[in-house]
Amino acid sequence: MALIKKFRIKSYKFEEVIVDLKNISVFFNKRQILNNLNLKINKQEILGMLGPNGVGKSTIFNLITGLKNPNHGSIIIDGIDCTDLPINERFTKFKLGLVPQYGGLIHDLTLLENLKLVAEIHIKEKDLRNQKINKLITQFEFEALLKIKAKHLSGGQKKKLVIAMALVNDPKILLLDEPFAALDILTIKMLQEIILNLQSTEEISVVICDHQARDLLSCVDRAIILSSGKIIASGSPNEVITDKAAKTQYFGDEFNIN
Repeated sequence: MALIKKFRIKSYKFEEVIVDLKNISVFFNKRQILNNLNLKINKQEILGMLGPNGVGKSTIFNLITGLKNPNHGSIIIDGIDCTDLPINERFTKFKLGLVPQYGGLIHDLTLLENLKLVAEIHIKEKDLRNQKINKLITQFEFEALLKIKAKHLSGGQKKKLVIAMALVNDPKILLLDEPFAALDILTIKMLQEIILNLQSTEEISVVICDHQARDLLSCVDRAIILSSGKIIASGSPNEVITDKAAKTQYFGDEFNIN
C-alpha cells in the first residue's frame, strides 16, 4: 500500500512533550520486559511502536494508563509525575483514550446504546451529551448503523465504534492497540484516514502499536523499534526501515513501505 500521509512532523521547533517515560524498567517475575527505557511523545504527534511479540509494546500502554507500575523510573504526563496515580485519575485528569485490541464494547447493545453508555459516564449534562453523540455519529458516518447490535457489526465497524467510544471524553492522548489486526485492506485504509483526521482536526496525540508494519508506517510521523527491552531505532518511517539495528533485529533486508 502506498504512503497516505502527505505531511509528517519531522522535527519540532519548540518541543512540547505530553508523555515522558524516564528510565523505565519493568519486570514480570524475574524476566525483564523494559530495561531503563526513555521515551518522549510529543503533542499532536502520531507515534508508532513496532517490535517482536513480548518486547514491551503493550507494557508501555499499561504504564501510561496505570494498569502497570514500573519497577524503576517515572511516568510524566503533561508535565506532572503520575507514576503513583490510579487509573481513573489518569484517564480523567490527563484525558486518556484507549482502544484495546479486543473488546471495548458491549455486544448485546446497539451501536447507539454503546455510545450513550460511555457518554453517560463522562458527560453529566444531557444536552452536551447528545451533542457529542451526534457529532460522533456524523464524524464516523454511523447513521445507518445506529440500531444494529454491536455483535452484528463487521470487524471494521466494530473498530470504528470502539474508537468513537474512546473519543467521547475528548482525549488529548489516544492509545491504539493493534487497530489494523485481522482487517481487510480497504478497512485499514479507512482507519488510517480516521487516525490522520484525529491529528489534524482534533489535535490529538496518537500512539499506535501494531504488527502490521507497513500499515502502521503509512500513517505515523515517527516510529520506534523495540528489542530486548530497549528502543533500538527511532525516527521517520524511512529512517527506521534503513536503520541497521532495526533491519537486523526486526525488519530484515527485504522490507520496504512502497
